[in-house]
Amino acid sequence: MATPKKLAAELSKRGPHEVLRGDLALAGQPGVVYTPAEGYNLPGVAFGHGWLLRGDHYTNTLKHLASWGIVAAAPDTERGPFPSHRGLAADLGTVLDIMTGVRLGTGNISVHPDKLAVAGHGMGASVAVLAAASRSDIKAVAALFPAPTVPSAEDAAQSLSVPGLVLGDSAMTDSLNDNTLALAGAWGGPSTFRRIDKASSDGMVEGRRLLSPLGFGGTEKSTVEVVRALLTAFLLFHISGDKKYEELAGAAELKNTRVIDPHAPIAEQPKPSAISAVRAVIGR
Repeated sequence: MATPKKLAAELSKRGPHEVLRGDLALAGQPGVVYTPAEGYNLPGVAFGHGWLLRGDHYTNTLKHLASWGIVAAAPDTERGPFPSHRGLAADLGTVLDIMTGVRLGTGNISVHPDKLAVAGHGMGASVAVLAAASRSDIKAVAALFPAPTVPSAEDAAQSLSVPGLVLGDSAMTDSLNDNTLALAGAWGGPSTFRRIDKASSDGMVEGRRLLSPLGFGGTEKSTVEVVRALLTAFLLFHISGDKKYEELAGAAELKNTRVIDPHAPIAEQPKPSAISAVRAVIGR
């Protein structure tokens, strides 16, 4: 049986499925969807973008999930400086409704209504929690480097009974644009909270972004690989039911990551490497 380390290495690379792209606007919702080339009763995930970002800032991550047999879609709304978090949460729900209500591709692709998840990055991570709290058909939630929302994602998380995955950087405490620890601590259902050494929230974002000319951000290959492996394992286990990924979807040891008890005192939490600590201080 493959170890979590070997499975993570495998899942960090593209999967065996050919990937197709579709436009959600054809069904009345601005956004994009990526699917395996064919398959019925597939799992599906709706993905929320970060602040001032678009769905196509996560193109390769969505393609990655589709290559592993998961229909992955992202709404392309609430992209301005003053987004409605409730509005984006509602759009995630609309995306799920489109997935399950419309045959995709040439009619040879469908999503099973009992195999749905939501995920997101930054603002979109907390928005995914809001979406999950408002629906009973979502089976899992993944929050990648979450940022605060209004209404509070922490309050919404308390009502969740579904499995959760919360990924954060190596910082030990929350900040004005990071509610990772608070969100993980508020989760009502079973959850895994993992910090990734040498990672930053900006490292998840693909392509050119608004603040790039000012020197902010940049895709981090190591961050992307670890996040994609953990996210894919989490979804394959919890919404596809593939038990091979159970350990990796949970608290398995994995290099350059630390599973954290969000309720433990800061002094008792595992420390990042010295290099990661320096990066956290200087914001790189």
